[in-house]
Amino acid sequence: MGVIAPVNNAQQIRRVLLYTLVLNSGVALAKVVYGYISNSIAMTSDGFHSFFDGASNVIGLIGIWIASHPPDEDHPYGHKKYETLFTIIIAVMIFATCFQILKQVYHSLVEYHKTEVTATSFAVMLLTTAVNIFVTIFERRKGVELKSEFLVADAMHTKSDILASAGVITSLIITKLGFSYADALAGVVIAVFIARIGYDILKKASDVLVDTVCIDKVALERVIKTVEGVKGCHEIRTRGTEHSIYLDMHCLVDPKMPIEKAHEIADALEEKIKATFPAVVDIVVHIEPEGK
Repeated sequence: MGVIAPVNNAQQIRRVLLYTLVLNSGVALAKVVYGYISNSIAMTSDGFHSFFDGASNVIGLIGIWIASHPPDEDHPYGHKKYETLFTIIIAVMIFATCFQILKQVYHSLVEYHKTEVTATSFAVMLLTTAVNIFVTIFERRKGVELKSEFLVADAMHTKSDILASAGVITSLIITKLGFSYADALAGVVIAVFIARIGYDILKKASDVLVDTVCIDKVALERVIKTVEGVKGCHEIRTRGTEHSIYLDMHCLVDPKMPIEKAHEIADALEEKIKATFPAVVDIVVHIEPEGK
């Protein structure tokens, strides 16, 4: 039916997630361990954020496995939306990360807190940031290549870790200069950046669930009217994801046209639309006589 990515695609997506899981786990462990050693709230919070990166990879492995199941009697459109569901879970995890960071900031303000800034602190942060940059570029590129909204969303999640790491490095520099509250302030800035990315992911996923229009109607009408025999069109509806779009429409033809000829026009129309908009995986054309 063309709804779900090929099995080989699903296998490649899972392989990408396994690679990033290993890298994210290493990054998280380094930040959390040295964050506790140096008593840095910003570094420790960033480490927990990286742990969420790893957790999202695990969730992704489960979600992609479910989404790759072929259509069946109970799910004629396939299981693609399970991937969207797990994408929403990533957004929720990002908001949970924000809460944990702000909680740490609060405790640092009401209790005595001293952060130890050493050369090792900078080395850990620079090395883990370099790994995160690699993971973000690699995962996003693979997400586009394999047409996986989850990989793209997960890459955005890792991007939030890069922003957080940049904030941590800045706070370490300022703390080293003698401004003790820089560590807590960095935590707040990190939380804001992360929350914004979480909102963007949640907004994109919710658009899929509420069947937001995927293709501009005017652009579709322009393509439809180029097909010979089509007299007009209306009731154009699209839904799905940017990589997997469903379309249904009403097409007007000459009322005296034989059914067989009308069917040929419908087939030509489907071919034309799919050639122009490759993301369209399923089209339902309802033929109507012009003027009725």
